[in-house]
Amino acid sequence: MSESRPETGPEAAADRPTVTVERAGEIAWVTIDNPPVNATSNAVRADLAGAVKDVQGARVAALRCAGRTFIAGGDMTEFDAPPVEPHLPDVVQMIEDSDVPFVALMHGNVLGGGLEIAMACAWRIAAPGTGFGLPEVNVGLIPGAGGTQRLPRLVGMEAAIDIACRGRIVKAEEMLELGGIDRIADDPERAFDEMAADLPGRPVPVSRREVPAFAPDLIDETEKSLRKKARGQQSPLENLVALQWAASEPFTTGQPRERARHLELRQSAESRALRHVFFAERAAARPATIEGAAPQEITRIAIVGGGLMGAGIASTALTAGIAVTLIERDAEAARGAHDRVAGLLDGAVKRGKMDAATRDAALEGFAAVDDYARAAGAELAIEAVFEDADVKRDVFARLSEVMSEDAILATNTSYLDPREIFRDIPAPGRCLGLHFFSPAHIMKLLEVVRTPDTDAEVLATGFALARRLRKMPVLSGICDGFIGNRILAAYRRAADYLLADGALPHEVDAAMRGFGMAMGPYEAQDMAGLQIAWANRKRQAATRPAGERYVTIADQLCEMDRLGRRSGKGWYDYGDDGKPQRSSEVEALIEAHSREQGIPRRTFTADEITARLLAVMANEGLRIVEEGIAERAGDIDVVEIHGYGFPRWRGGPMHHAAEIGWDTTRRNMHLVAEESPGSWVLASTL
Repeated sequence: MSESRPETGPEAAADRPTVTVERAGEIAWVTIDNPPVNATSNAVRADLAGAVKDVQGARVAALRCAGRTFIAGGDMTEFDAPPVEPHLPDVVQMIEDSDVPFVALMHGNVLGGGLEIAMACAWRIAAPGTGFGLPEVNVGLIPGAGGTQRLPRLVGMEAAIDIACRGRIVKAEEMLELGGIDRIADDPERAFDEMAADLPGRPVPVSRREVPAFAPDLIDETEKSLRKKARGQQSPLENLVALQWAASEPFTTGQPRERARHLELRQSAESRALRHVFFAERAAARPATIEGAAPQEITRIAIVGGGLMGAGIASTALTAGIAVTLIERDAEAARGAHDRVAGLLDGAVKRGKMDAATRDAALEGFAAVDDYARAAGAELAIEAVFEDADVKRDVFARLSEVMSEDAILATNTSYLDPREIFRDIPAPGRCLGLHFFSPAHIMKLLEVVRTPDTDAEVLATGFALARRLRKMPVLSGICDGFIGNRILAAYRRAADYLLADGALPHEVDAAMRGFGMAMGPYEAQDMAGLQIAWANRKRQAATRPAGERYVTIADQLCEMDRLGRRSGKGWYDYGDDGKPQRSSEVEALIEAHSREQGIPRRTFTADEITARLLAVMANEGLRIVEEGIAERAGDIDVVEIHGYGFPRWRGGPMHHAAEIGWDTTRRNMHLVAEESPGSWVLASTL
């Protein structure tokens, strides 16, 4: 490290400038220090504009960031307020036009405004593994400081589409191949020293370059692909349009168009929804309940049950570097479980999610056995067995005999009361629910369920484990189905009422897909299988309110062995191609139910279907918050987005209800209640 290079020290007082300039002879060092991610806040923009002036007279300026990352985006807390000067596009242009060439020295992530600033620099040097991206698409926006106008000029249109329209993060090694950076160096500052000693000729500014030629059908094919995947989200298509400006007009007109559209999109419902989710996810991951609690380190877990769920949990833990002992009922079942887990890891290798060496290392930490004694020494045990309280109680009784009283015990139940499952277990403070969603190696949601006895440190461990497993954790209290499945049960019940009153499964599914859901309720039931919900309805029969309307159609399908896609028939018929087809048998059954109940069937528009189902979801979400099952309404939205396919760009059922107006939601929910008297409990605010 050069002795003349000024060093960045520990964080100074809060009133210290966010950007400092220090001179070492002919070299200027510009350091941005705005924890935690050096976002381009109002203060940073103003200080950076001043820094561009302060470096004048130097031969070259190095732009670096303190902390764990280069500039990783803008400050979204400012997005609802009018823009404040200096605007980021102006600061970026000042850097590019400066008489003193800038060199970006990058590490961590270079995102959004960070990448826009880096592209304005004359040269770019990155540490290995540095990530580059324009994630504005993920919050309903296009870049606003030249991102869509400089990026295709720098790396070509195809790569720019991946980054801007699909939100892909590109690592430094790939960025170097694309021509987006000039060098990768373990120590970018030392590499800059070497460069500054023999500074090459200044390259043509990125904004003055031409977009390299690209395939004639690239735009049309990309548009088709984006529309299919976006399910109604517009920001991927907005980014595609903006990228085309770079290919068809000069930067001097394309960049102002981009800025104007960026500011318009800040006020869009889509951007408000996506920004809501961004902040809701961060709040959900840090519930007040665990504030100040220290999580326990988890190096090895025991999993009981090696079916699809248990194998999915095991492969996820192994991928995260946690050793796993999977316990099955006998040696044959253990061998089958081992093969399932190995198959999931092999699949990850084929999909490019891990390399063969990582898979082999993971399998070295894995054992599938038929002996509970092998759970001894694990810091955490998770049961993933049949949804029966007696079966689960037996699992934990056997685990508690061989594991330390400090070991955490977690049930993966979807509906059952953990208090009943953990009855008579010593040291109940170590018990909690970890409700994974199927398939567990893919689905991100993890409901962390607290009992009245669960210690805060145990909950904190659950949240820390979720982060390590790359899951989205949400805290839940105890109720039937917790947060997600309780809302799902209400949603399905409302959908069944629609069937009984005149709708057909394909109409309900089409309406919800049109809203943006990944699947309609009946497609989703067929995918998951109808038998679990059937068993749950039978369990609830004894406590179901006498006056509640009950539609038996789903039960009849199960009795007819129409159990879903795996059985070849459910709400739909499935041929050899696996695609759902309308079933005349099911539709006749639905119509017969209406006749038997004396219900005159009517037609429902797609808007009427979505209005009813969304109102039911919002009402149940309000009740869950009112009962203290969830800490906040945003937690409901996070659960529905990550666990149930609710469109992220709609913000979740609670945000959507607020967006259309709670008065509208109230009217829709009262209509639902009037159509099925005695069947709904309304939230106190509805």
